Amino acid sequence: MALTAWGFIYTASGSDPAAETVVETPSCRSVFVGVDRPDQAPDVARRLVAEGAQLIELCGGFGPVWTARVIEAVEGAVPVGAVGYGPEAVDQVHAIFA
Repeated sequence: MALTAWGFIYTASGSDPAAETVVETPSCRSVFVGVDRPDQAPDVARRLVAEGAQLIELCGGFGPVWTARVIEAVEGAVPVGAVGYGPEAVDQVHAIFA
């Protein structure tokens, strides 16, 4: 099966989790959704799956706890992955999200 639809959830202060930015190519629909707080991501993930997303990726700001909660929320319906940063970027990422 080819990837034809996926979603990316990111954290950004003031974001409306009901709003979506969609990028479509002839072969794939990509949906980007910002959340103001990580606890909004499970509901967004369930919505993306209901809309046909075949996989969900999370920005690195979620960390392992919220990634696990999103995985639980979609009940294994689709793969869920999270962006990771190498040790060379940890201090910089921490400064952004501190």
